Amino acid sequence: MKKEELRFIYKQKRKTLSLQSIEKFNDLILINFQKLSLPSVECVHTYLSSLKLGEPETANIIKYLEFKNPMIKIVIPKVDIHSGHLAHYHYDEQVEMIKNEYGIDEPKRGNKISETEIDMVLIPLLAFDKSGYRVGFGKGYYDKFLARCRKDVLKIGLSFFEPVDKIEDITGYDIPLDFCVTPKETFIF
Repeated sequence: MKKEELRFIYKQKRKTLSLQSIEKFNDLILINFQKLSLPSVECVHTYLSSLKLGEPETANIIKYLEFKNPMIKIVIPKVDIHSGHLAHYHYDEQVEMIKNEYGIDEPKRGNKISETEIDMVLIPLLAFDKSGYRVGFGKGYYDKFLARCRKDVLKIGLSFFEPVDKIEDITGYDIPLDFCVTPKETFIF
């Protein structure tokens, strides 16, 4: 299938999930994430999940990472709609949050972090395929961001659903995941 068709299908699939199913799936994703054999990471970039968008929860994964490494630096994105890029800010309890144009929480201001400092990225997605390519919301923010990261940055997707066989319209700008964690299993690419 092509990206646009997958976007439509998976947005609809998310809307059909009950809150009880979402809670169960989030618990199972956390359990599977905890089973990952990850190298030591000092700086993790993560999206802050949106219930409105039906995204897998990241708050408990953040807590787990902070428990494993109390010195870990958590980084969150801020969208620059005009440039089409993400800026990256250190995330802690002092950061003042605002809703952006998409209704997503992001930092109002804070300590900016360079892409080259980031060791691991938790990546939002609507769908992914068996080769590790993903379909996002179509703005290209994450592909542009990942292209500026170090080559060894770990790219981890979180999905309520299993992969499709193949996304047909992959381009040279699409950057594959290293892992995708679902409620049933973790896919390694």
